[in-house]
Amino acid sequence: MRHISLFALLISLTFSLGAYADTVWLKNGDRMTGRILLLDSGKLLLETDYADTITLNIKKIATLETDQPLLVKLDTFTTQSSKALRPAPEGSVTLINGETPKTIALTDIQQLMKPKPIIEDLRWKGNISFSADYKKKENDVKDYDLDVSSELRHGLWRHKLDTEYDYETKNNAKKTERFEASYALDRFITEKWFWKNKVKYTNDHLEELRRQHTYGTGPGYQFWDNELGAFSVSSLINHNKFLFDSGEQQSFNSSTFSWDYNRYVHGKSFELYTQGEVGVPFISSIDYVLDSEAGLRYKVNSWAAITLKAEWNKVSSQYGDLNDRRYLIGFGVGW
Repeated sequence: MRHISLFALLISLTFSLGAYADTVWLKNGDRMTGRILLLDSGKLLLETDYADTITLNIKKIATLETDQPLLVKLDTFTTQSSKALRPAPEGSVTLINGETPKTIALTDIQQLMKPKPIIEDLRWKGNISFSADYKKKENDVKDYDLDVSSELRHGLWRHKLDTEYDYETKNNAKKTERFEASYALDRFITEKWFWKNKVKYTNDHLEELRRQHTYGTGPGYQFWDNELGAFSVSSLINHNKFLFDSGEQQSFNSSTFSWDYNRYVHGKSFELYTQGEVGVPFISSIDYVLDSEAGLRYKVNSWAAITLKAEWNKVSSQYGDLNDRRYLIGFGVGW
Protein backbone atom coordinates (compact mmCIF):
# COMPACT_ATOMS: atom_id res chain seq x y z
CA MET A 1 0.00 0.00 0.00
CA ARG A 2 2.90 2.31 0.81
CA HIS A 3 4.36 1.78 -2.70
CA ILE A 4 0.99 2.44 -4.30
CA SER A 5 0.55 5.68 -2.32
CA LEU A 6 4.06 6.80 -3.24
CA PHE A 7 3.41 6.05 -6.91
CA ALA A 8 0.14 8.01 -6.82
CA LEU A 9 1.94 10.94 -5.19
CA LEU A 10 4.62 10.93 -7.90
CA ILE A 11 1.97 10.83 -10.63
CA SER A 12 0.12 13.74 -8.99
CA LEU A 13 3.31 15.81 -8.74
CA THR A 14 4.18 15.02 -12.35
CA PHE A 15 0.82 16.28 -13.61
CA SER A 16 1.02 19.31 -11.35
CA LEU A 17 4.45 20.26 -12.63
CA GLY A 18 3.38 19.60 -16.21
CA ALA A 19 0.39 21.88 -15.85
CA TYR A 20 2.46 24.71 -14.36
CA ALA A 21 5.78 24.56 -16.25
CA ASP A 22 6.46 28.29 -16.76
CA THR A 23 8.94 30.17 -14.57
CA VAL A 24 9.20 33.89 -13.81
CA TRP A 25 12.27 35.35 -12.10
CA LEU A 26 11.78 38.66 -10.31
CA LYS A 27 14.41 41.36 -9.92
CA ASN A 28 14.32 40.95 -6.14
CA GLY A 29 15.57 37.38 -6.52
CA ASP A 30 12.23 35.56 -6.07
CA ARG A 31 11.19 32.83 -8.49
CA MET A 32 7.57 32.01 -9.32
CA THR A 33 6.17 29.03 -11.22
CA GLY A 34 2.84 28.75 -12.95
CA ARG A 35 1.32 29.17 -16.39
CA ILE A 36 1.63 32.42 -18.33
CA LEU A 37 -1.81 33.55 -19.49
CA LEU A 38 -1.25 37.01 -20.89
CA LEU A 39 0.97 40.07 -20.99
CA ASP A 40 -0.76 43.36 -21.78
CA SER A 41 -0.41 47.00 -20.69
CA GLY A 42 2.77 46.17 -18.76
CA LYS A 43 1.03 43.47 -16.67
CA LEU A 44 1.84 39.74 -16.76
CA LEU A 45 -0.89 37.32 -15.68
CA LEU A 46 0.48 34.12 -14.13
CA GLU A 47 -1.87 31.28 -13.17
CA THR A 48 -0.56 29.31 -10.20
CA ASP A 49 -1.70 26.29 -8.23
CA TYR A 50 -1.03 28.02 -4.90
CA ALA A 51 -2.44 31.57 -5.29
CA ASP A 52 -4.88 31.49 -8.21
CA THR A 53 -3.99 34.12 -10.87
CA ILE A 54 -1.27 36.65 -10.00
CA THR A 55 -0.69 39.98 -11.76
CA LEU A 56 2.95 41.04 -12.05
CA ASN A 57 4.39 44.36 -13.18
CA ILE A 58 6.68 43.72 -16.16
CA LYS A 59 9.20 46.25 -14.77
CA LYS A 60 9.66 44.03 -11.69
CA ILE A 61 10.43 40.91 -13.77
CA ALA A 62 14.05 39.94 -14.47
CA THR A 63 13.34 37.25 -17.08
CA LEU A 64 11.05 34.28 -17.73
CA GLU A 65 10.85 30.85 -19.31
CA THR A 66 8.08 28.83 -20.97
CA ASP A 67 7.67 26.00 -23.47
CA GLN A 68 4.24 27.31 -24.53
CA PRO A 69 3.83 28.53 -28.11
CA LEU A 70 3.00 32.23 -27.78
CA LEU A 71 2.27 35.25 -29.96
CA VAL A 72 4.67 38.10 -29.19
CA LYS A 73 3.51 41.56 -30.29
CA LEU A 74 6.30 44.13 -30.35
CA ASP A 75 4.39 47.01 -31.95
CA THR A 76 1.23 47.68 -33.98
CA PHE A 77 2.58 45.96 -37.09
CA THR A 78 5.08 43.42 -35.73
CA THR A 79 3.93 40.12 -34.24
CA GLN A 80 6.13 37.05 -33.94
CA SER A 81 5.30 33.45 -33.13
CA SER A 82 7.51 31.96 -30.48
CA LYS A 83 7.84 28.22 -29.88
CA ALA A 84 9.40 28.89 -26.47
CA LEU A 85 10.90 31.62 -24.31
CA ARG A 86 14.23 31.18 -22.57
CA PRO A 87 15.91 33.13 -19.73
CA ALA A 88 18.17 36.02 -20.73
CA PRO A 89 20.07 38.80 -18.93
CA GLU A 90 18.00 40.84 -16.47
CA GLY A 91 15.16 42.77 -18.10
CA SER A 92 15.11 40.64 -21.27
CA VAL A 93 14.01 37.28 -22.69
CA THR A 94 15.10 35.07 -25.61
CA LEU A 95 12.56 34.08 -28.28
CA ILE A 96 12.91 30.61 -29.81
CA ASN A 97 11.01 30.43 -33.10
CA GLY A 98 12.93 27.93 -35.22
CA GLU A 99 15.32 30.53 -36.56
CA THR A 100 18.20 32.24 -34.80
CA PRO A 101 17.19 32.90 -31.17
CA LYS A 102 16.41 36.56 -30.59
CA THR A 103 16.87 38.39 -27.29
CA ILE A 104 14.57 41.35 -26.65
CA ALA A 105 13.80 43.64 -23.72
CA LEU A 106 10.70 42.69 -21.74
CA THR A 107 9.53 46.29 -21.80
CA ASP A 108 9.53 46.17 -25.64
CA ILE A 109 6.80 43.51 -25.60
CA GLN A 110 3.37 45.11 -25.94
CA GLN A 111 1.40 41.87 -25.77
CA LEU A 112 2.07 38.21 -25.10
CA MET A 113 -0.71 35.68 -25.49
CA LYS A 114 -1.55 32.12 -26.44
CA PRO A 115 -2.60 31.61 -30.08
CA LYS A 116 -6.10 30.22 -30.43
CA PRO A 117 -6.57 27.24 -32.73
CA ILE A 118 -8.97 27.55 -35.66
CA ILE A 119 -10.74 24.39 -34.54
CA GLU A 120 -11.25 24.07 -30.80
CA ASP A 121 -12.24 20.85 -29.06
CA LEU A 122 -14.30 22.53 -26.36
CA ARG A 123 -14.43 25.98 -24.79
CA TRP A 124 -17.14 27.19 -22.43
CA LYS A 125 -17.31 30.69 -21.01
CA GLY A 126 -19.99 32.92 -19.55
CA ASN A 127 -21.05 35.23 -16.74
CA ILE A 128 -23.93 35.87 -14.38
CA SER A 129 -24.57 39.36 -13.03
CA PHE A 130 -27.14 40.85 -10.68
CA SER A 131 -27.85 44.58 -10.50
CA ALA A 132 -30.03 46.53 -8.08
CA ASP A 133 -30.94 50.18 -7.74
CA TYR A 134 -32.86 51.58 -4.76
CA LYS A 135 -33.94 55.22 -4.50
CA LYS A 136 -35.95 56.77 -1.66
CA LYS A 137 -36.65 60.47 -2.26
CA GLU A 138 -39.96 61.88 -3.43
CA ASN A 139 -40.59 58.45 -4.95
CA ASP A 140 -39.65 55.01 -3.70
CA VAL A 141 -38.00 53.22 -6.67
CA LYS A 142 -36.59 49.69 -6.67
CA ASP A 143 -34.95 48.29 -9.81
CA TYR A 144 -33.55 44.76 -10.22
CA ASP A 145 -31.81 43.14 -13.18
CA LEU A 146 -30.50 39.60 -13.69
CA ASP A 147 -28.31 38.66 -16.68
CA VAL A 148 -27.07 35.21 -17.67
CA SER A 149 -24.79 34.79 -20.69
CA SER A 150 -23.08 31.60 -21.85
CA GLU A 151 -21.03 30.63 -24.90
CA LEU A 152 -19.92 27.13 -25.92
CA ARG A 153 -17.46 26.57 -28.77
CA HIS A 154 -16.98 23.05 -30.11
CA GLY A 155 -15.06 22.49 -33.32
CA LEU A 156 -16.58 24.67 -36.05
CA TRP A 157 -19.79 25.27 -34.06
CA ARG A 158 -20.49 28.02 -31.52
CA HIS A 159 -23.56 28.17 -29.27
CA LYS A 160 -24.54 31.34 -27.42
CA LEU A 161 -27.40 31.73 -24.94
CA ASP A 162 -28.38 35.06 -23.36
CA THR A 163 -31.20 35.75 -20.91
CA GLU A 164 -32.21 38.88 -19.01
CA TYR A 165 -34.93 39.66 -16.48
CA ASP A 166 -35.80 43.26 -15.46
CA TYR A 167 -38.14 44.19 -12.62
CA GLU A 168 -38.83 47.72 -11.35
CA THR A 169 -41.34 49.21 -8.92
CA LYS A 170 -42.20 52.81 -8.13
CA ASN A 171 -44.07 53.56 -4.89
CA ASN A 172 -44.87 49.82 -4.65
CA ALA A 173 -46.46 49.89 -8.12
CA LYS A 174 -44.97 47.73 -10.85
CA LYS A 175 -43.27 49.87 -13.49
CA THR A 176 -41.22 47.33 -15.46
CA GLU A 177 -41.31 43.56 -15.83
CA ARG A 178 -39.49 42.28 -18.86
CA PHE A 179 -37.94 38.96 -19.86
CA GLU A 180 -35.69 38.41 -22.86
CA ALA A 181 -33.94 35.31 -24.14
CA SER A 182 -31.95 34.57 -27.29
CA TYR A 183 -30.10 31.58 -28.69
CA ALA A 184 -27.59 31.74 -31.55
CA LEU A 185 -25.90 28.90 -33.41
CA ASP A 186 -22.85 29.80 -35.50
CA ARG A 187 -21.16 27.52 -38.02
CA PHE A 188 -17.67 28.67 -38.99
CA ILE A 189 -16.95 28.40 -42.71
CA THR A 190 -13.41 29.79 -42.46
CA GLU A 191 -11.35 31.11 -39.56
CA LYS A 192 -13.20 34.45 -39.79
CA TRP A 193 -16.47 33.89 -41.65
CA PHE A 194 -19.41 32.07 -40.08
CA TRP A 195 -23.12 31.52 -40.70
CA LYS A 196 -25.46 32.52 -37.87
CA ASN A 197 -28.91 31.20 -36.99
CA LYS A 198 -30.69 33.01 -34.17
CA VAL A 199 -34.00 32.96 -32.30
CA LYS A 200 -35.09 35.66 -29.84
CA TYR A 201 -38.06 36.07 -27.53
CA THR A 202 -39.10 39.15 -25.51
CA ASN A 203 -42.02 39.36 -23.09
CA ASP A 204 -42.92 42.76 -21.61
CA HIS A 205 -45.80 42.78 -19.13
CA LEU A 206 -46.40 46.54 -19.14
CA GLU A 207 -45.34 48.19 -22.40
CA GLU A 208 -47.62 48.60 -25.41
CA LEU A 209 -45.46 46.10 -27.29
CA ARG A 210 -46.01 42.97 -25.21
CA ARG A 211 -44.27 40.13 -27.08
CA GLN A 212 -41.64 39.83 -29.76
CA HIS A 213 -40.59 36.67 -31.60
CA THR A 214 -37.67 36.83 -34.02
CA TYR A 215 -36.11 34.12 -36.20
CA GLY A 216 -33.06 35.07 -38.26
CA THR A 217 -30.26 33.70 -40.41
CA GLY A 218 -27.31 35.22 -42.22
CA PRO A 219 -23.53 35.64 -42.48
CA GLY A 220 -21.16 36.91 -39.82
CA TYR A 221 -17.51 37.89 -39.53
CA GLN A 222 -15.16 37.39 -36.58
CA PHE A 223 -12.53 40.16 -36.56
CA TRP A 224 -10.63 38.63 -33.64
CA ASP A 225 -11.08 36.26 -30.71
CA ASN A 226 -8.15 35.92 -28.31
CA GLU A 227 -7.13 36.34 -24.68
CA LEU A 228 -7.70 40.11 -24.90
CA GLY A 229 -11.30 39.84 -26.12
CA ALA A 230 -13.38 39.36 -29.23
CA PHE A 231 -15.23 41.33 -31.88
CA SER A 232 -17.77 39.99 -34.37
CA VAL A 233 -20.56 41.39 -36.53
CA SER A 234 -23.39 39.73 -38.42
CA SER A 235 -26.18 40.66 -40.83
CA LEU A 236 -29.39 38.65 -40.68
CA ILE A 237 -32.65 38.31 -42.56
CA ASN A 238 -35.41 37.80 -39.97
CA HIS A 239 -39.03 36.89 -39.60
CA ASN A 240 -40.69 38.83 -36.75
CA LYS A 241 -43.95 38.52 -34.86
CA PHE A 242 -45.14 41.40 -32.66
CA LEU A 243 -48.09 41.31 -30.24
CA PHE A 244 -49.36 44.63 -28.81
CA ASP A 245 -51.41 45.17 -25.64
CA SER A 246 -54.43 46.09 -27.78
CA GLY A 247 -54.45 42.56 -29.17
CA GLU A 248 -53.11 43.72 -32.52
CA GLN A 249 -50.62 41.37 -34.13
CA GLN A 250 -48.03 42.14 -36.73
CA SER A 251 -45.86 39.70 -38.72
CA PHE A 252 -43.16 40.96 -41.03
CA ASN A 253 -39.68 40.37 -42.32
CA SER A 254 -36.69 42.55 -41.53
CA SER A 255 -32.94 42.88 -41.82
CA THR A 256 -30.72 43.39 -38.77
CA PHE A 257 -27.13 44.30 -38.14
CA SER A 258 -25.69 43.05 -34.84
CA TRP A 259 -22.38 43.40 -33.03
CA ASP A 260 -20.64 41.74 -30.09
CA TYR A 261 -17.46 43.34 -28.70
CA ASN A 262 -15.39 42.95 -25.55
CA ARG A 263 -11.85 44.05 -24.72
CA TYR A 264 -9.74 43.48 -21.62
CA VAL A 265 -7.39 46.27 -20.55
CA HIS A 266 -4.80 46.83 -17.81
CA GLY A 267 -3.85 43.18 -17.46
CA LYS A 268 -7.46 41.96 -17.56
CA SER A 269 -8.41 44.12 -14.58
CA PHE A 270 -11.09 45.87 -16.66
CA GLU A 271 -13.36 44.62 -19.41
CA LEU A 272 -15.13 46.95 -21.83
CA TYR A 273 -18.03 45.44 -23.72
CA THR A 274 -20.98 46.28 -25.95
CA GLN A 275 -23.48 44.17 -27.82
CA GLY A 276 -26.75 44.72 -29.60
CA GLU A 277 -28.59 44.93 -32.88
CA VAL A 278 -30.51 47.41 -34.99
CA GLY A 279 -33.24 46.18 -37.30
CA VAL A 280 -35.09 47.68 -40.25
CA PRO A 281 -38.48 46.05 -41.01
CA PHE A 282 -39.69 45.58 -44.58
CA ILE A 283 -43.01 47.31 -43.76
CA SER A 284 -43.98 50.96 -43.38
CA SER A 285 -45.84 50.65 -40.05
CA ILE A 286 -42.65 49.93 -38.06
CA ASP A 287 -39.68 52.25 -38.56
CA TYR A 288 -36.88 50.46 -36.70
CA VAL A 289 -35.98 48.30 -33.70
CA LEU A 290 -32.94 48.86 -31.46
CA ASP A 291 -31.69 46.62 -28.67
CA SER A 292 -28.28 47.55 -27.26
CA GLU A 293 -26.11 47.31 -24.16
CA ALA A 294 -22.71 48.69 -23.17
CA GLY A 295 -20.76 48.44 -19.95
CA LEU A 296 -17.61 48.05 -17.92
CA ARG A 297 -16.59 45.15 -15.69
CA TYR A 298 -13.95 45.56 -12.99
CA LYS A 299 -12.38 42.26 -11.95
CA VAL A 300 -12.29 41.92 -8.17
CA ASN A 301 -10.51 38.58 -8.59
CA SER A 302 -10.27 35.87 -11.26
CA TRP A 303 -14.00 35.03 -11.12
CA ALA A 304 -15.89 38.01 -9.59
CA ALA A 305 -16.50 41.45 -11.06
CA ILE A 306 -18.34 44.70 -10.42
CA THR A 307 -20.41 45.74 -13.45
CA LEU A 308 -21.52 49.14 -14.71
CA LYS A 309 -23.84 49.04 -17.70
CA ALA A 310 -26.26 51.06 -19.79
CA GLU A 311 -29.13 49.61 -21.83
CA TRP A 312 -31.18 51.18 -24.60
CA ASN A 313 -34.17 49.38 -26.11
CA LYS A 314 -36.33 51.17 -28.64
CA VAL A 315 -39.11 50.30 -31.08
CA SER A 316 -40.73 52.95 -33.26
CA SER A 317 -44.08 51.97 -34.81
CA GLN A 318 -47.56 53.31 -35.54
CA TYR A 319 -49.00 50.95 -32.91
CA GLY A 320 -46.96 52.51 -30.13
CA ASP A 321 -43.38 53.23 -29.22
CA LEU A 322 -41.05 51.56 -26.76
CA ASN A 323 -38.14 53.68 -25.51
CA ASP A 324 -36.42 52.26 -22.44
CA ARG A 325 -33.04 53.46 -21.11
CA ARG A 326 -31.52 52.07 -17.94
CA TYR A 327 -28.24 52.55 -16.05
CA LEU A 328 -27.26 49.89 -13.54
CA ILE A 329 -24.45 48.84 -11.22
CA GLY A 330 -24.14 45.25 -10.09
CA PHE A 331 -22.01 42.29 -9.13
CA GLY A 332 -21.33 39.17 -11.17
CA VAL A 333 -19.30 36.02 -11.59
CA GLY A 334 -17.60 34.71 -14.72
CA TRP A 335 -15.93 31.58 -15.96
